[in-house]
Amino acid sequence: MFLGLVQEDIVNASMNSLQRSTILLVSTVVFCIAAFLISLVVQKSSTNLRKKDTEILYRDELFQKLSMNVDDVFLMMDAKTYQADYVSPNVENLLGITVEQIRKDACILGKLHPVEHEDPEKNYLEEIRVHEQREWDFEYVHLKTGEKRWFHNIAMCCEINGKKKYILVMSDRTADWKMNQALSEAVHEAETANRAKSTFLSNMSHDIRTPMNAIIGFTTLAVSNIDNENKVRDYLRKILSSSNHLLSLINDILDMSRIESGKLHMEETEVSLSEVLHDLKTIISGQIHAKQLDLYMDAMDVTNEEVYCDKMRLNQVLLNLLSNAIKFTPAGGTVSVRLKQYPGNVRGTALYEIRVKDNGIGMSQEFVQNIFSPFERERTSTVSRTQGTGLGMAITKNIVDMMGGTIEVQTEQGKGTEFIVCLPLRIQPKHHPIQKITELEGLKALVVDDDFNTCDSVTKMLVKVGMRSEWTLSGKEAILRAQQSTELGDAFHAYIIDWRLPDMNGIEVTRQIRSLGDDTPIIILTAYDWSDIEAEARAAGVTAFCTKPLFMSDLRENLLEAIGQKQAGTEKLILPAEGSDFKGKSILLVEDNELNSEIAVEILNAYGFQVDTAENGAEAVEKVKNSTPGKYDLVLMDVQMPVMNGYEATKLIRALDEPALAGITILAMTANAFDEDRMRARECGMDGFLSKPIVIEELIGTLRNNLV
Repeated sequence: MFLGLVQEDIVNASMNSLQRSTILLVSTVVFCIAAFLISLVVQKSSTNLRKKDTEILYRDELFQKLSMNVDDVFLMMDAKTYQADYVSPNVENLLGITVEQIRKDACILGKLHPVEHEDPEKNYLEEIRVHEQREWDFEYVHLKTGEKRWFHNIAMCCEINGKKKYILVMSDRTADWKMNQALSEAVHEAETANRAKSTFLSNMSHDIRTPMNAIIGFTTLAVSNIDNENKVRDYLRKILSSSNHLLSLINDILDMSRIESGKLHMEETEVSLSEVLHDLKTIISGQIHAKQLDLYMDAMDVTNEEVYCDKMRLNQVLLNLLSNAIKFTPAGGTVSVRLKQYPGNVRGTALYEIRVKDNGIGMSQEFVQNIFSPFERERTSTVSRTQGTGLGMAITKNIVDMMGGTIEVQTEQGKGTEFIVCLPLRIQPKHHPIQKITELEGLKALVVDDDFNTCDSVTKMLVKVGMRSEWTLSGKEAILRAQQSTELGDAFHAYIIDWRLPDMNGIEVTRQIRSLGDDTPIIILTAYDWSDIEAEARAAGVTAFCTKPLFMSDLRENLLEAIGQKQAGTEKLILPAEGSDFKGKSILLVEDNELNSEIAVEILNAYGFQVDTAENGAEAVEKVKNSTPGKYDLVLMDVQMPVMNGYEATKLIRALDEPALAGITILAMTANAFDEDRMRARECGMDGFLSKPIVIEELIGTLRNNLV
């Protein structure tokens, strides 16, 4: 009713306005709802993207961490441009190339093809087809360290988004390669050692039989010619020589066995180097004379003769080297030994250099490479006649190493060989520095020797004891100087002259000096046994003799004696005369071997002993137990015997109730001369130790120390 009162156009306008407002409101609401919905969708999508990005970053970081701790390099590169899409960060550690360098130019890796590939200039990756995989090994030099490394490559070709890609995995196999190489070398060394031992056994079969045949043969001849004393004596000498040679072969084998099992030990004692070299000279003099060789021994700048070392092992080293020098030097050749002292690196020590030189046949360079390996011997026609175990040099090298020293060899085939041994040895603290001798101070001496080193060494020693010294290399020059010194009123107080001079021997020089009316003491230096020339030399006017090598102790003693300043003294006898010290002494000999027992009884009887015998440890215990105190002065006890061994027998004797019987001196006799055997002997109560085969001098010396 009311609408009819309003004009139609006004109503229409109002309706249109209302319609527009409604549409606008609805549109706004719809837009807001749509915007809200869109924002929700976008927010969810962003959240998902962030999650994916985080996951991708996590996975990328995880892969980076993993790749840094593996020995594999991962690369992905474009097949056309060779631009690297991905390079694992561990590439710098394994190859010495940075990631940036490879991204800039992947060709820096070089041609990654196997060494045996027929065309090294060809890119090996180009041959790989899509979905194909290839593997190969190659060597690579680390660009930073220069170390050669070995890699195993796996390469494959694939398509990613329509693009051809190469995926390369480079695995570092250096550790595996080195292990395989070490195993291969170990197998080779084992095979070489087995061959060497087989050869050694073959050689030893011959080398042991040779002296054994000689012993058996000459023994048979001695029995057949028992009435011919001269022949028997000659046969026995040859039997003794063959026996000693056989013993040396056996000792070498035992020593090498002890070295390989780690049972060879050094036992340091007080040692005089002067005594060592003089004793060595005595031992080899027979071989030198038999082969008609010249032997030269000298000591240079040795101010500390008294040292600590294992004397037996030092002797063994020097004897091995000298025996080889003699063995491989033909008749008329020369063998020399030179000892020189240098300052030690540690306080209280000195470095001693020993040179053993010969002008013999020398050695091939091939053999020199293995000279210190066990079971090795030079295999040439020149030395095929020479026998030995092939262990001497290996033993020598091991002993020198155990003494903290070094050994070198210089050789040339046809010209000779020189071994150089350097040993750091402790100096005995009681050995005082060399002091001047009041009686000799200011006196003048002339040294005459054709070897400059000897002249220089002796001159230095003379100066250290306070003397004035001159030297000359000529006998004729020595005579001239003697004459001039007398005329000038500054005469010599002593002459030290070498026996063998090139222009005139020492005895003739002595005659000439004596013809001048000079009665000055004259000491003859000689590297040989001077007993053969003593009568002639004394007649010519020689005052005293001194054996090379000349040490300070030798020089002091000879100078004081020659000039008449040495106080008289009594010399200690090393061994008693037969029967002199042991009359009335009684020994119980415990030995299961009848022949060994017979030999020992004969020797002991010859020195005045009364000898009772027992065949095993049980019998020995009974004899000692049932004896009266004092019946036996000493027991010589073999170690390895049937029924009861020497160790058990000794323990039972020590457990006897009678103190005088339980405390009897017991000396062990055994062929097992190892340190552990000595220790076992001491632990069970034995007082001493004798090695078999028994050496008479050692036996009597030990008995004398225990009984006299």
